[in-house]
Amino acid sequence: DNSPLLIRGSEGLYMVNGPPHFTESTVLPRESGKNCKVYTFSKDGTLFAWGSGDNSKKKKGQSLQKKIFIAASKDGTAGTPNLQLYDVKTGTCLKSFIQKKMQNWCPSWSDDEIICARIVNNEVHFFENNNFNTIANKLHLQKVNDFNLSPGPHPCKVAVYVPGSKGAPSFVRLYQYPNFEGPHAALANKSFFKADKVTMLWNKKATALLVIASTDVDKTGASYYGEQTLHYIATNGESAVVQLPKNGPIYDVVWNSSSTEFCAVYGFMPAKATVFNLKCDPVFDFGTGPRNAAYYSPHGHILVLAGFGNLRGQMEVWDVKNYKLISKPVASDSTYFAWCPDGEHILTATCAPRLRVNNGYKIWHYTGSILHKYDVPSNGELWQVSWQPFLDGIFPAKTITYQAVPSEVPHEEPKAATAYRPPALRNRPVTNSKLHEEEPPQNMKPHQGSDKPLSKTALKNQRKHEAKKAAKQEARSDKSPDLAPPVPQNTPRNPISQPISGDPEVDKKIKNLKKKLKAIEQLKEQAAAGKQLEKNQLEKIQKETALLQELEDLELGV
Repeated sequence: DNSPLLIRGSEGLYMVNGPPHFTESTVLPRESGKNCKVYTFSKDGTLFAWGSGDNSKKKKGQSLQKKIFIAASKDGTAGTPNLQLYDVKTGTCLKSFIQKKMQNWCPSWSDDEIICARIVNNEVHFFENNNFNTIANKLHLQKVNDFNLSPGPHPCKVAVYVPGSKGAPSFVRLYQYPNFEGPHAALANKSFFKADKVTMLWNKKATALLVIASTDVDKTGASYYGEQTLHYIATNGESAVVQLPKNGPIYDVVWNSSSTEFCAVYGFMPAKATVFNLKCDPVFDFGTGPRNAAYYSPHGHILVLAGFGNLRGQMEVWDVKNYKLISKPVASDSTYFAWCPDGEHILTATCAPRLRVNNGYKIWHYTGSILHKYDVPSNGELWQVSWQPFLDGIFPAKTITYQAVPSEVPHEEPKAATAYRPPALRNRPVTNSKLHEEEPPQNMKPHQGSDKPLSKTALKNQRKHEAKKAAKQEARSDKSPDLAPPVPQNTPRNPISQPISGDPEVDKKIKNLKKKLKAIEQLKEQAAAGKQLEKNQLEKIQKETALLQELEDLELGV
């Protein structure tokens, strides 16, 4: 009933017993040096390897499931092999490759390890049964850039990505190994524009793939993150663009282990989170909140929505069968999150180099209780911490409880952050104006006893109408400068319509600034409609940010 943790940091490399004891494990003697640069487990958790300085070491578990070990060094340009594959049992080097590209360099194995694949120039090379002297199959595609083998049993499926060039679209294709030849070999094909890179996510049953296509730059200037779109491709040939009802970045997309639904976190802050079914219809909408990540539990019955990185670490733990909120813990400054294989416990950590201070980790129960907490001494650092993996089925799923489990660890209330107020406003009464729109969670399934569910066409039209409406509102509220917080869609763009400073001079300036900004708005609309602007008009547009700042300062009485 114990899932141990592995810890790597300035205090060395060591193992801690998982819930409920959290004592140091004797399975792995502590390596107390600071030289450990990397560690990894085999998929079933029975093997563990780490690199400390020049020589890699490995610790044998109960069985030798994983047959191959990869060692890679930086530079393959000098013509010396820099990628070696070793047999774990004997320690012999099976094959050396020269690997020149830094991206997508890593060989990939099917779950049963019968197939291994790697990209070489315009081809994906396949090896069988870890015989690397013979290329068993090749998939030739001009400019192929990435591939992803499906999980699960044989026959293996392969998703490949080819970036677009010279006006031709990018595309992702699905094949079943080894059927690569002939015009009808592909199981499915989806082409799209707007992609500098893609993330390909297979569901567990290998029946469908989600593709997040991203551009590095958002040409509309709406977002600092570039632009993302989400595409769905199934092995039966069906494909679709997933319609996300709020504009803005896609932060995260995850499949449920059931393979029948997925959750997307998207849209300018506060972000929306929605669960979709295999028809790409929304099933449940979690409303908006400060979040940028989603994590299904290993058994798929609990979903955590979280705001990490530049957000404050708020988490929402949901029972996804009943769509009920279980708990709302806060894990401030977290740089890492992981579900325990038991589906009961959660690990959050603050690691260097992302954050150099307050390093440490916490083990939570999903009901919100902190069961164990470790803080690294103030001059030390935590670099990596993770659970030992286990194969599915080792830990049975338990009934969900809503009652917080008891804990010895004192519960820390996170310090409430107060909003910044300019000096001029500090002694004035606080007006309760909400900066962000808030949407409550809502079930998207057709209600029982209501009229017949909408037909596919009606649903499509309804979604189009909603998307248009959302886009219109978004356009209305996005006329603030880039990176400004989104403006609530239900309040007028400028709540200060009457001059309120009481100083006629200031009121006059405010009026003039608003006039100028309105003119800039019209120019931007003309430019968007394709009109060629004069040099002086373009210069006017460039002054928008400064004018907005000036207006804000005047209105706030700074």
